[in-house]
Amino acid sequence: MSRPLSRYLPILDWGRTYDRATLSNDLIAALIVTIMLIPQSLAYALLAGLPPEMGLYASIAPIILYAIFGTSRALAVGPVAVVSLMTAAAIGDVAAAGTAGYIAAAITLAALSGGILLLMGVFRLGFLANFLSHPVIAGFITASGVLIAASQLKHILGIDAGGHTLIELVESLWRHLPETNMITLGLGAAATGFLFWVRKGLKPLLLGVGLSKRAADIGTKAGPVAAVVVTTVTVWLFDLDAQGVNIVGDVPQSLPPLTMPNLSLDLVQALFIPALLISIIGFVESISVAQTLAAKKRQRIDPDQELIGLGAANIGAAFTGGYPVTGGFSRSVVNFDAGAQTPAAGAYTAIGLALAALALTPLIFFLPKATLAATIIVAVLSLVDFGILKRTWTYSRADFLAVLTTIVLTLGFGVEVGVSAGVIISIFLHLYTSSKPHIAEVGLVAGTQHFRNIKRHKVLTFPTLLTLRIDESLYFANVRYLEDYIYDRVIADKNLRDVVLMCSAINEIDMSALESLEAINARLRDLGMRLHLSEVKGPVMDRLQRSHFLDDLTGEVFLSQYDAHHALGAGGLKPTLPADG
Repeated sequence: MSRPLSRYLPILDWGRTYDRATLSNDLIAALIVTIMLIPQSLAYALLAGLPPEMGLYASIAPIILYAIFGTSRALAVGPVAVVSLMTAAAIGDVAAAGTAGYIAAAITLAALSGGILLLMGVFRLGFLANFLSHPVIAGFITASGVLIAASQLKHILGIDAGGHTLIELVESLWRHLPETNMITLGLGAAATGFLFWVRKGLKPLLLGVGLSKRAADIGTKAGPVAAVVVTTVTVWLFDLDAQGVNIVGDVPQSLPPLTMPNLSLDLVQALFIPALLISIIGFVESISVAQTLAAKKRQRIDPDQELIGLGAANIGAAFTGGYPVTGGFSRSVVNFDAGAQTPAAGAYTAIGLALAALALTPLIFFLPKATLAATIIVAVLSLVDFGILKRTWTYSRADFLAVLTTIVLTLGFGVEVGVSAGVIISIFLHLYTSSKPHIAEVGLVAGTQHFRNIKRHKVLTFPTLLTLRIDESLYFANVRYLEDYIYDRVIADKNLRDVVLMCSAINEIDMSALESLEAINARLRDLGMRLHLSEVKGPVMDRLQRSHFLDDLTGEVFLSQYDAHHALGAGGLKPTLPADG
């Protein structure tokens, strides 16, 4: 009983071997991640247009629930930049920022996202994320990073500006630029510069003064906290809030409250599509990070169980005053590098954040929003990768077009249009490429039993024999292409007597493809030719044997292409040796 139960509760697996050494490593990792998450959680809530405490709330219960249900031992779950931006775009359409309805919509969005992820996990639909190509995801995240950074410039400048697209943001920023608060700009610019320097320059400095690597790591991760402390004290000492510097203000000093999502039909209908998109993007980002980190320790990630873990985390966020969460790249890498051994490190991080929510919130009353904006800008600019355009242009023009379209639409029309376009483009590219399968005319490599493309290799062929290797499964979208290819090839060659379809790369033949094969067989028979198959895989043959196709087949089914070549080319005709192609 314990074995199948541990599949759904991974904590029962790693919990059996938990010891004092693992506890020590997890506690140290939790300390480092907690230090990093305090300002980051506040900042991401600001990005979503929500009260800062909701960032802390969204980082407590979700982490604990993921530790119970998730399969990654290093993934750190909580608010992330892209999901925060998508949250702001989604709930901004149904309620005004700063209102109770806006907060309720964010909580409901988390509940819907959690429910979608749970259902996908229960029905084992993790494979659906594969339809969102990584180049498209990279393009979307790059465009989102630019949008996020642009949206935070208003806090750096101390002005009132807004917009959901890059054009709207730039226009609004330009219009309000004369209203810039120079003190806010000074604080924001200093915090931004300091945080950029922390990423590259602080650790070598700490190592240079004799600190250990572990101490230097902790000091580097504490850099954002130092920026928070210094700017907060500066605002308090010089009473800068009275001079127009926007501050966080009152933050409730409490543990996450018990909240209930608003599941009214109108709100659910308005938020369902955004929740679906957030779920897909969040899962793709999370599973990519989890699998990358797991591979470094030869651990296994179960995508379907990850859906359940992330679903539980979002449900937890909905009932504890949070908003949609997923596995974050930066915090997970920090967690991994800090030595986290099990998901318990995340639970200890949640405890640290709960203590911060109880004890530290009064201390951030004078925290300038410009510092939180600087934290966001520095974090998201590391996600911006315009190099993906050059790489895809070099490797695949179709992928380049998909990435470019995703970036342009996200910047020009907002995140929902961008991610929707990314999903549609990914599916379209899959259908387009698979609808025109690679078909190679092959011949025998002299002195071997191997067959290769006649355009790439010197091979032996027979004038009466045509062998085609189909490098794709056959289904409704590509069988017409195969039919046309065969007809165009055979109609102009009066010497042909036999056509062999080499099926070594075919993993599936659906009903439409079966009907096309029957049509090809009949057409070739009318032309006085026979159709043969070779190297048919077992599962494909099993299905063909359940139909009448093999009974009506004019030719044979050969175990290997060499057998077909030997049998059908044994009519005494001399093999030909094509020139290089």
